[in-house]
Amino acid sequence: MNRRQFFAASAAALAPLDAAIAGNIIDTHTHFYDPSRPQGVPWPAKGDPVLYRTVLPGEFRRLTKPYGVKGTIEVEASPLLEDNQWVLDLAAKDKILVGTVGHLQPGKPDFPKHLERFQKNRLFLGIRLGRLWGPGGREDLPEREFVAHVKMLSDAGLEVDMIGGARLMTDVVRLSDAVPDLRIVINHLPVDRPKESASRAAFETALQEIAHRPLIYAKVSGVLRKVDGRVPADVAYYKPALDELWEIFGADRVVYGSNWPVSDKIAPYGTAFQVVREYFMAKGQDAAEKYFWKNSRKAYRWVAR
Repeated sequence: MNRRQFFAASAAALAPLDAAIAGNIIDTHTHFYDPSRPQGVPWPAKGDPVLYRTVLPGEFRRLTKPYGVKGTIEVEASPLLEDNQWVLDLAAKDKILVGTVGHLQPGKPDFPKHLERFQKNRLFLGIRLGRLWGPGGREDLPEREFVAHVKMLSDAGLEVDMIGGARLMTDVVRLSDAVPDLRIVINHLPVDRPKESASRAAFETALQEIAHRPLIYAKVSGVLRKVDGRVPADVAYYKPALDELWEIFGADRVVYGSNWPVSDKIAPYGTAFQVVREYFMAKGQDAAEKYFWKNSRKAYRWVAR
């Protein structure tokens, strides 16, 4: 196949998606940062050859235009308070950002003050939390204050993204029990099952509980895997894991996210996009529209710009 035939074939492969949802896709997981700022950035590390560079919305727009991406939700990885404002200022200048998931710390005395400040901006959609309790989590969290602060988020109509792998699932259930009206988006699914039997059993029990909680969403942003030094691009390889997510969350609680530019460490943007595109288009146009943008509007309450 020559170069012209390759691009013609690629365009033909995208045509069904273009007809159904092109121009409406919301990528719910990107990161923007600028190491050249005087204060630098706390993440990524200087030694990271892929990520340590300036990453701004203009590059994202150019990269994703062929795939019909309309907007993105930035997820803040920096613990610096004013980096929440830096992203909001970025969004004020570039309407491809439909919102940001910020970085605040519930349980800290100054949380209510910071929440009151940032929630005034309609582009501030929620915050991201890591593991809360147990191994790898924060045993020193003042639980009463922490839960009260998360309830403030829920009462304000904001959501919580959660990240932490398979062991996170029990925390998701626990937080949902504590704040039943909270919308939770679990980041970077699917995840690999724990190998240790007790951990695996707890993981599976939590998933079954999550299946019955309509305010808990799956961000399908961790699909690709490296296998023997290569990354399979065939949807069939990933179908069992995606089928499990579909069985648990259904058509109404899955959302699209790329994790760009971190995803570049695994494969180019288009590789992961093509895998999820093929999988969800096979579920029908209605399911694909829900996955690529409609469900994210429910999960995040973003407003079109």
